[in-house]
Amino acid sequence: MIRVGFGFDVHRLVPDRELWMGGILIPFERGLLGHSDADVLIHAICDALLGAANMRDIGYHFPDTSDETLGMDSKIILKKTIALIAIKGYRLGNIDATICAERPKMNPHIPEMQQCLADVIGCDPDQISIKATTTERLGFTGREEGISAYAVALIEKSL
Repeated sequence: MIRVGFGFDVHRLVPDRELWMGGILIPFERGLLGHSDADVLIHAICDALLGAANMRDIGYHFPDTSDETLGMDSKIILKKTIALIAIKGYRLGNIDATICAERPKMNPHIPEMQQCLADVIGCDPDQISIKATTTERLGFTGREEGISAYAVALIEKSL
């Protein structure tokens, strides 16, 4: 059996924060505001995985009201999400994700993000597609107020 899930996340860009995307630190003058490290790409991927397994969402499992998740590295959230779907007998088929940001340019960092996520998940980097786009200077992303990410995940029952 195969299942598909969709995820979306957005965080505001602010000064005095590091910019984490796809599990890697990206040099930039601002970072994303959030309870954890605010890695929108990983958060969207986790929501897609949880949705595919019909296990609610990232906020249900990792609430932004918990001291345990305060400042948490999103790679830990992803690792725990993979373990959660495994409990229901699922493993990753593939991920297709898109980051929406005017700046910084994400394309140069995509191979490193793919490798980082593959290492966390324990899969081949070829199972993780990451794309980057802008919103042509439209909306909150275009005004560089925040960054968003979308993800689709395919999971399959383990044999």
